[in-house]
Amino acid sequence: MATIKPFRPFRYTAKAGDPAKLLTQPYDKISPKMQAEYLAASPYNLVRVILGERHASDSESDNVYTRAAKHLNDWIRYGILAQDPAPGLYAYSQEFQVPDTGEHALRKGFIGIGKVEDYSANIVHRHEQTLSGPKKDRLELLRHTRSHFGQIFMLYSDPDGAVDQLLDEAANAAPVLDMLDGDGTRHRAWAITRAEKIARIQELMAPKKLLIADGHHRYETALAYRNENPGDAAAEFVMMTFVNMYSPGLKILATHRVLHNLDRARGFEAPAGWNSRSESLEGIKRAFSTRQPDGLRIGVAAKNVFALLERPRRTGEMDVPVLHREIIGGALGIGEEAVREEKHIHYVRGIDAAVAEVNAGADIVFLLEPTPIDDMARIAFAGGVMPQKSTDFYPKLLSGVTIYRL
Repeated sequence: MATIKPFRPFRYTAKAGDPAKLLTQPYDKISPKMQAEYLAASPYNLVRVILGERHASDSESDNVYTRAAKHLNDWIRYGILAQDPAPGLYAYSQEFQVPDTGEHALRKGFIGIGKVEDYSANIVHRHEQTLSGPKKDRLELLRHTRSHFGQIFMLYSDPDGAVDQLLDEAANAAPVLDMLDGDGTRHRAWAITRAEKIARIQELMAPKKLLIADGHHRYETALAYRNENPGDAAAEFVMMTFVNMYSPGLKILATHRVLHNLDRARGFEAPAGWNSRSESLEGIKRAFSTRQPDGLRIGVAAKNVFALLERPRRTGEMDVPVLHREIIGGALGIGEEAVREEKHIHYVRGIDAAVAEVNAGADIVFLLEPTPIDDMARIAFAGGVMPQKSTDFYPKLLSGVTIYRL
């Protein structure tokens, strides 16, 4: 059973200023340019805690983690952050335009703390592998601050939308957060503190299986911290945002593969069994605009060349694993370890942005269609995992909306 509880988060107060200058994207989405912009936005911007500046003079007693803990403690001491008076769950909505299509969408979920479960318990399921480096970094931050700043993005199955109806009721009240981020997404949150409403949500969620959409590294960090601290009841929980996988506002974007510094990219030929035909970029976009369940389609962009690779889809096949196995691994000879270490590959959202990488010097770009949520859930609930960057849930959950202090 999924164990979900209300909590008393710390949140930014009016004294801190405009939330748009305080909250951030998840730590792993913050580029050096974004970090600099966040640092300039406000002395209280959360980036100082979740992804602070490193200095050549850093020592065991003065480093990015000790400074993060000092910022957090100072902000609480001086009233920049304050703890909510009553435990609650928090309805959280994001209103946005979908990149590439321009479609208007509204995604809604709720924030609570969920019990950290081993994957073997078959309550929480992953769909991607993780890397040791990010988990080591996040564990040091958690050890020093004893706080979670971003939410694990969890999906659950509720075709009837029973929980969503309760969230809609909560949204009739005044929000505790209402802001636009730098991408134009509107973020709103409402506190749910009535005991009967909380109990009903807990009752509806108890039998659900949970699927990690985003936050695999942070979830496994919470697992490690729990194991380090047996008997610490607070460490058995981590902050989560729960979203119905049947919500019409749940959008998965494709993450395209950009390859560079290759010996075998010139004169690339499709592997046996694939049909390759020349196509314009607009033609690839038109093809991708209509889902074709029975066929696999992968776009190719190289210098002055566009093509569409096609072959029939075998039962259970998904585009990203096939691309990595048959084309990136098979035709180009890039092994799994090189992919994990990103030696010849990086990932770009948006077809136009990916194609622009060719003009910037990339050898070849593979363009993908978004992974259907049902396919991802089928793999994850069966105990399988997908390659890195198989899914891109848009938009990301902001860090700092609520803070769970252990």
